[in-house]
Amino acid sequence: MVQVDFAPFKSGSPHEPPPESGADRFALETSALIRPTGFREYDARWWFGRPDDGKAPELNLMGVQALGMGLGTFIRRSGAGPEIVTGHDFRSYSLAIKLALVSGLMAAGARVRDIGLALSPMAYFAQFALDVPSVAMVTASHNENGWTGVKMGTARPLTFGPDEMAELKRIVLEADFDLAGGGAYEFVPDFRQRYIDDLTRGKRIARKLKVVVACGNGTAGAFAPQVLERIGCEVIPLDCELDHSFPRYNPNPEDLAMLHAIRDQVLDTGADVGLGFDGDGDRCGVIDNEGHEIFADKVGVMLARDLSALHPQSVFVVDVKSTGLFAADPVLRANGARADYWKTGHSYIKRRVAELGAIAGFEKSGHFFFNPPLGRGYDDGLITAIAVCEMLDRNPDRSMAELYRGLPVTWGSPTMSPHCGDEVKYAVVESVVERFRGMQRDGMSIAGQKIADLVTVNGVRVVIEDGTWGLVRASSNKPELVVVVESPVSEAQQRAMFAAVDRVLREHVEVGPYNQTF
Repeated sequence: MVQVDFAPFKSGSPHEPPPESGADRFALETSALIRPTGFREYDARWWFGRPDDGKAPELNLMGVQALGMGLGTFIRRSGAGPEIVTGHDFRSYSLAIKLALVSGLMAAGARVRDIGLALSPMAYFAQFALDVPSVAMVTASHNENGWTGVKMGTARPLTFGPDEMAELKRIVLEADFDLAGGGAYEFVPDFRQRYIDDLTRGKRIARKLKVVVACGNGTAGAFAPQVLERIGCEVIPLDCELDHSFPRYNPNPEDLAMLHAIRDQVLDTGADVGLGFDGDGDRCGVIDNEGHEIFADKVGVMLARDLSALHPQSVFVVDVKSTGLFAADPVLRANGARADYWKTGHSYIKRRVAELGAIAGFEKSGHFFFNPPLGRGYDDGLITAIAVCEMLDRNPDRSMAELYRGLPVTWGSPTMSPHCGDEVKYAVVESVVERFRGMQRDGMSIAGQKIADLVTVNGVRVVIEDGTWGLVRASSNKPELVVVVESPVSEAQQRAMFAAVDRVLREHVEVGPYNQTF
């Protein structure tokens, strides 16, 4: 019987200062600290802390060990088998966190195959290449330095959804562990090269493409330049040196600071395209040759056009934050393509792609999922980058900007994220959904139009009669809401929709300022 003292996180706030007294520090180092809100919808994220950051941590290494014991217990009870792949991203503390996780996994009888420094999709690839059913990738993706987390799964290529995360949370918080022993550890050498070889096998473009490759000093810097050179691109590296402090900006291809840096480099060098990767390499952002920042959902439409020409009658899964063009684009309609709008989140879209046998799934965040013959169903920013280059290769007389201009015009916002605490964000969204339902029921107008539809598979997507829409949902991995608006009519109508959505949000004092607007 293993006793795990979880008292430290049952009171207090992650924004309180770290403990000052010797007794408090002793308790912090001899008890498992693991804040319940870190168990999110489809992965786990905690504030681990930075030196002198002034905030109390939400997790310590004993808490990570408890997480490993819980995950090992979950795997045993699920019948997935004892073997699991682990890897870690390039943060100063990620290796220590992975080793603490591994110790907990082994205590619960797991047989660990460690691939070392990795991208998340490299860990997913390892499940197939090493014939291992489960994965635990230590990464906080694009979150700022000081965050950590784990992406997990037991049924390749799927990762955990809400049900699995809820059960894992229960096991850990109740210390309901099966510590049968029998665990083992093996380090798998040279797996990075094996992954790169798999990505590039049979991939060679004829068109001479000059490509800016931006990694925001994240882990993708150790992979992306080599992969794109291998397929025949001239690579111009930008912030590809690994630096866990992220000195210029967070590696996030939705972040305007990163997109603007790529734009400037594309224009300065005359590149054909700019490609930006997030911290763990499962997302890719695109800048065209004229410096336009193409939101990932529009990139998805362009790739869907290209793929549906090769594979008529294709099904594409897209998240509710994405442009309405997936349903309205005349080229996709002519190719017989069908769009299925689904819940935002890499776990949800991945699962839906598998359920429907879709050829691809697209998220506005830049998570793209390709089924055979392009991929194995999981999200990989490098596969996305290769697909973009192959699309340009199949259109040798058209630039990226010309392909972009070929899309019908819509006015879409970036993903905007007003602060809202983890403890209240879902309740706020439920209230917002009910507010819009009442407005629809009462025949009220929004931006001068009646509400034509409410899509509530994930938060609420409010669609008015002219096709303009606005989305509100809870972020799955940060204490934030997510807001997106788009209009096929005009920029003025886009802004009118944003104002209408924001008015409803401002009815809730828990909703704070936006990280960015447009």
